Amino acid sequence: MSGKQLIPGIRATREAMLRGQIKINEVWVKEGRKGVKIEEIVRLGEVKGIPVLYKKGALLDELLPGIAHQGIVALAESFRYVDLNQIIASSLKETTPHQALIVAADHITDEGNLGALIRTAAFFKAHGLILPKDRSAKITEKVLKRSAGSYVDLPVARVVNLGRALDILNKKGFWIIGAAGEDPETIYHFDWDRDVVLVLGSEDKGLSPSVRNRCHQLVSIPSYGTVNSLNISVAGGVILSEIVRQRKMKGL
Repeated sequence: MSGKQLIPGIRATREAMLRGQIKINEVWVKEGRKGVKIEEIVRLGEVKGIPVLYKKGALLDELLPGIAHQGIVALAESFRYVDLNQIIASSLKETTPHQALIVAADHITDEGNLGALIRTAAFFKAHGLILPKDRSAKITEKVLKRSAGSYVDLPVARVVNLGRALDILNKKGFWIIGAAGEDPETIYHFDWDRDVVLVLGSEDKGLSPSVRNRCHQLVSIPSYGTVNSLNISVAGGVILSEIVRQRKMKGL
């Protein structure tokens, strides 16, 4: 299926059909699968002019091994990454001054975590996500499923070198802010009223040295219990929530 992408799951398929930002060629439904949500998918197909075909469950399982596809799969055009400059331009154009917000994932290899981070970033209306090409998960069927359709709202750039991408953003006036659990500066004391690139590392390794050295500031989420770290999507959600809270308060 060269040039094609499978989008598994009811919610991810439904969102892709509704938004129309990704061309869907067909929707596959597992034979015998019934229910209100399935009927909605079928009706959407009729309205949008998307063929809905019934396939054997064994075929869907074979095409999507280990993925809970829920008996619904969309056959769509391949996911398209955007250019970094496109994310920069749109983030600066679409917002009031000092309100641009871009997320960078520093070598996140777990597809589930990446999918959850996409959903979190889209929920808080980040303007884009930056991924490095090497030692990082890419956009796969599992990531699309985990994002629950949120990928249609979040442009994703895939860059050869994350450090150089941060250098470009720095020259454009962005503050590079890295999440680091050991730093005394907390997310609640830092002033987020500026154009920001929030850099998140993996729970076990944190930020890589080259990325850490490019950060204007490191910030931490204070822990009030015995657990001293969070996975990337949860940490991202806590920090993005504080960014949005501060900006909304200043806008009152």
